[in-house]
Amino acid sequence: MASATRDGSGSGWKIRFYDGAGKRQQIRLAGLNQRQAETVARHVAILNAARISNDREIDRGTSLWLANVGENIHDKLAAAGLVESRAGRTLGPWLEEYLHSRPDTKGSTQRKFASAVNHLVGFFGVNRDLRSITKGDADGFRAFLYRQGQAENTVRRYCGLAKQFFRAALRRELIEQNPFADQVAAVRGNAAKFHFITRDDAAKILASCPDVQWRMIFALCRFGGLRCPSEVLALRWEDIAWQAKRFTVRSPKTEHHEGKGSRIVPLFPELAAVLTEGFDVALQAIEAAGSGNTAGTVCGPVITRYRDSTQNLRTTFGKILTRAGLKPWPKLLQNLRSTRETELAEEFPLQAVTSWLGNSQLVAAKHYLQLRDEHFERAAAGPTGGPKTGPQTGPQAFAGKTTQAKRKAKTRENTGVFRGSADLFASLRLARMGDEGLESPPQNPEENRGSTITGPVNGPTPAKLARVLQLLGELSPEQLAAALRLSELVGGR
Repeated sequence: MASATRDGSGSGWKIRFYDGAGKRQQIRLAGLNQRQAETVARHVAILNAARISNDREIDRGTSLWLANVGENIHDKLAAAGLVESRAGRTLGPWLEEYLHSRPDTKGSTQRKFASAVNHLVGFFGVNRDLRSITKGDADGFRAFLYRQGQAENTVRRYCGLAKQFFRAALRRELIEQNPFADQVAAVRGNAAKFHFITRDDAAKILASCPDVQWRMIFALCRFGGLRCPSEVLALRWEDIAWQAKRFTVRSPKTEHHEGKGSRIVPLFPELAAVLTEGFDVALQAIEAAGSGNTAGTVCGPVITRYRDSTQNLRTTFGKILTRAGLKPWPKLLQNLRSTRETELAEEFPLQAVTSWLGNSQLVAAKHYLQLRDEHFERAAAGPTGGPKTGPQTGPQAFAGKTTQAKRKAKTRENTGVFRGSADLFASLRLARMGDEGLESPPQNPEENRGSTITGPVNGPTPAKLARVLQLLGELSPEQLAAALRLSELVGGR
């Protein structure tokens, strides 16, 4: 017999029973509701009875329950002497099993998985019990990566993969908690590794490329913003619509996202010039082979020199930079794409740029868009965002005043307003308005006593009224609006 009762704190349950020696035992459980706790108590009673009678046979229901119960409860049953301890799952075999269970991943992802597995096994050992790895051990693994000299983002990637591996073990109930759950894994942008490849440097690099194949590789990255090598090697001549001045980029990296397998990119003039050269070379090769093909049948991969996406292009590209007299920069190929996205973002709407380059605005801002010295220089060169709100200082002050005076003179010339127009309102500055405002004064002089208005009391003469209308017609809309506002203020409205 076994019973399920609430523990003193009310947050868990106690399963109580008497063993074969008549000693009371209890198993504490947390995270269960009453029905689950009573189920555990029922199976505990059956297991205890079998233990006391030395009967190894238990009913089928309890046997199935025991086979599927979680590690936490099973360990507590074993500690109470009701069952034998399970053989713990060890790290090495589990990681190998996980890798084999992910045939949906690409070769590049599998290589990243394998690298993370090597680091985990190197730190914990192949035979480490999964359940024995704690959050403190996860902290130790992170420190182990730092001691190896790994960069911050690399450490985050490895911890993120470890979190993924142990999350899968948690879902299979091999462990009770994920020791890597609290590890920071989000990769952050690193502005220190940004490098902008100027047009002058790009020209030097193009001139130093050994052949047209490398010129196209460089142009596709620097002027097309393609990912290298995956998108560059996937490009085919059939993907280029010469007349429409566009081409289709197929992206192995994002094809598992719905609608992200390909994108349309403008055939930028700088890129079109290099691709045209490559097309001519391909056409000449066809004609030299004597196949009789015409220009319309040039097809196949644009880049034929390299076909394996795992090939290391950075080494050869570094030699090209040295030949061009340039010092290699961090992230050799990614900064070509970053430079192009920064360049395009200054000229086109960001939603268009990210559509062309195949990333989101958040990713672009975090990992690609660069803040350059040129931005500061342009911002400090003159007023931005509207009219100046304060006095201008420095060497440009006098030049600015001259330009402003010329602009005002041009405005007067264009509107046709002559100097006498201002005389229309001159008397308003000298005369004091009476209580009647702009209304005609009363005809009875007695009623007008105390008024300070000057001039005829019978209102303007027809000649003056015509003159007013003529001058109002010659005012610009802005001046007319100002005059109306002035009249409202003077009239006390």
